[in-house]
Amino acid sequence: MDNFIVSARKYRPATFETVVGQHSITSTLQNAIRNNTLAQAFLFCGPRGVGKTTCARIMAKTINCMHPTEDMEACNECESCVSFNNSNSFNIYELDAASNNSVEDIRNLTEQIRIPPQVGKYKIYIIDEVHMLSSAAFNAFLKTLEEPPAYAKFIFATTEKHKIPATILSRCQIFDFKRITVEDIVEHLKKIAEKEGVTAEEEALEVIAEKADGALRDSLSIFDQMISFSGKDLTYQNVIENLNVLDSNYYFTTVDCFINADCNGVLRMIDDIANKGFDIQHFLQGLASHIRKILLAQDTATADILECSAQQKLRFTEQAQHVNPDFMLQALTLLDQYDNSYRTSSNKRLHVEICLLQLCKMNQQPQTTSPIKPAIQPITPKIQPQQPQAQAQQPQQIQSQQIQPKPQPQISEVTPQKLTERLHRSATVSVSEMVKKDDKPVEEVKIENHFTEAQLQAAWKSFVETDNTVSRAFIAGISAHQPKLVEPFEINIEVDNGLVMQNVEDMEKLRNYLRKSLNNNVFTIVDQISEHPVELKPYTDKDCFEEMAKKNPGINIIKDELKLGFGM
Repeated sequence: MDNFIVSARKYRPATFETVVGQHSITSTLQNAIRNNTLAQAFLFCGPRGVGKTTCARIMAKTINCMHPTEDMEACNECESCVSFNNSNSFNIYELDAASNNSVEDIRNLTEQIRIPPQVGKYKIYIIDEVHMLSSAAFNAFLKTLEEPPAYAKFIFATTEKHKIPATILSRCQIFDFKRITVEDIVEHLKKIAEKEGVTAEEEALEVIAEKADGALRDSLSIFDQMISFSGKDLTYQNVIENLNVLDSNYYFTTVDCFINADCNGVLRMIDDIANKGFDIQHFLQGLASHIRKILLAQDTATADILECSAQQKLRFTEQAQHVNPDFMLQALTLLDQYDNSYRTSSNKRLHVEICLLQLCKMNQQPQTTSPIKPAIQPITPKIQPQQPQAQAQQPQQIQSQQIQPKPQPQISEVTPQKLTERLHRSATVSVSEMVKKDDKPVEEVKIENHFTEAQLQAAWKSFVETDNTVSRAFIAGISAHQPKLVEPFEINIEVDNGLVMQNVEDMEKLRNYLRKSLNNNVFTIVDQISEHPVELKPYTDKDCFEEMAKKNPGINIIKDELKLGFGM
């Protein structure tokens, strides 16, 4: 029995032409080889399964080929190509950075670079998953990467470019590989199915391509799995059954229920999906993706973004003609909210059913006929009619005259909306009248207790020493001179800088403190620039020591015993 080779290896591209979905990158590399403008290092980055390592191998093989074709493809006949195809080339090295990520591994690599190639022009080093290298390994690699020998080329591949240091990125030519489209994957699968003698429905291949999410290697793995399940006949029904994928008809039918406001149909749909064992949250996510496709299909400018077959695009376009764009935007928002709160819900099925029933009601057309009157008539509030303005200006005449009560207006029916508007209007009027009545400023009670200059200076000193909420500059400015009591309630303070008293916030804190300490709130503070400002000079180490020695003479003894001096 022969060993089975998976399709991802068996049909791995061997030339630039056979690479799927990366034409811009392959053509750039071919032109660089043709014009002999190869960089010293290349970085191939992108999602998994899009051809990064494959292109690195093809490029390494091609630049060492002795007889390349006119299209800059390897000849597969020279000594270098044959040795590469047999996996015994001594000039092309592949390293896995996930398992060779230490400094020692990089040092061994740099030592090998010193030896020139034996066959071919270049020695090529392909390092896969390069983001797994440690920081020390990257640093050890910097010098070699910046100034390598003329015969050394480096090709890095990674799925996480953001983890690579900027010093490495700046020394490489960066190529961003894109996700492979559904159309390209389907065409590639058709060729493989034809070579393998498999009859495959196009819809089945589309489901496989969508499930792969832009990764060609994943699609080939799923393709092998489906062949093992259904044999040589690959049908749409077998694929969705094996992959546990919901049929797209469920989503089209659900949207039709939204259009017709069919709540019963939506509930039956949920019951059918749950009975078949599908995860209801997956249905919620798939429905959001389906409505997004309908939104894109409404305009020809965005219809090209859809990754589906022509038949599916036509079906989306037909359904988009019956759906309101505003409804779709609201539906996407609601589905996203319910998807986020799905895990925290205790009754998950009820959680999804409420979401779908809300979507049915959102798209329901408003009733044009008169509403049916309820069995219990709404209570009509007794709203007193407001008096005319002319009568309000003559209160004496109103009191003297006998006012005949006016008949109440006949109210045929008061809807909840009108009732709410009237109550809101009456409440607004009453509140506004209350504001007008109470809109008088409260007068502050004056406290004129007398205080002495000693009490003032004590309170002033206490504020300077205890209050930590004001700035240091303000404390320094008001503590340079002692305040004086000039008149019974006038405080005079000298400052060296006029900017000190302009600090409004700190001045207000000082006034509030003095009001409480002196039990007086009518005093005033008058500031004036001092004629003899305090001169501040910078202190040297010796000056500081002398000031400390005045307060504690024992410091001199310590200085002499330890034979300490003053530094420069």
